[in-house]
Amino acid sequence: MIIEEITVTAFQQHTRIVGCEQTKQAICIDPGDEAERIIEVLQRRGLVLQAIALTHAHLDHVGAVAALKKLQPAAKINLHKGDEFMYQALPEQPSWIGIPRSQWAALGFVFETPPAVDHYWTDGERYTVGKLEFEVRHCPGHTPGHVVLYEPAERKVFVGDVLFAGSIGRTDLPGGSMPQLLNSIKNKLLTLDDDVEVYSGHGPVTTIGEERLTNPFLR
Repeated sequence: MIIEEITVTAFQQHTRIVGCEQTKQAICIDPGDEAERIIEVLQRRGLVLQAIALTHAHLDHVGAVAALKKLQPAAKINLHKGDEFMYQALPEQPSWIGIPRSQWAALGFVFETPPAVDHYWTDGERYTVGKLEFEVRHCPGHTPGHVVLYEPAERKVFVGDVLFAGSIGRTDLPGGSMPQLLNSIKNKLLTLDDDVEVYSGHGPVTTIGEERLTNPFLR
């Protein structure tokens, strides 16, 4: 598995290009900004972008979708239906976290309405990228339509903002729910083996075992 990470926006969000080494098919998980840098990675690694794979629709995870789709029109936009209201409200999302409108341009948070979703994730779906096969697991709580992408053969799970090293996702934004989030972590993530590597939307890579043992929100 090829994994290239680009950290973007004032929120230090990890956009990742994930590809199959044999076929060079790839997805971009959560393009938050800097579409040109994503294209540079694809070209440098000789990858073909088949999809823009969104774990959820917060602005720091979808901010570059429109630009990336224009540069790679064949790439399919994948999102869970539960987050579509949030996705379509992208231009107004900075107000949800209390950022004054006068500061939006300086922070790079002036967005156009994003393009239509091409495919809606469903819980339990198997999604193939070349020789890679991801299990799509619906994990609401941070947002209603949040999903994680687990590749069992590679022992890796891409969790967006559900789980972090030593922490969990916030639940105080529209559609958030702490009981739902904890239930998702318990039933969709902690069922994975301890050696599975966890790639979060922010912060360092961790493992299921490390979080099971040390994460104060899970003990």
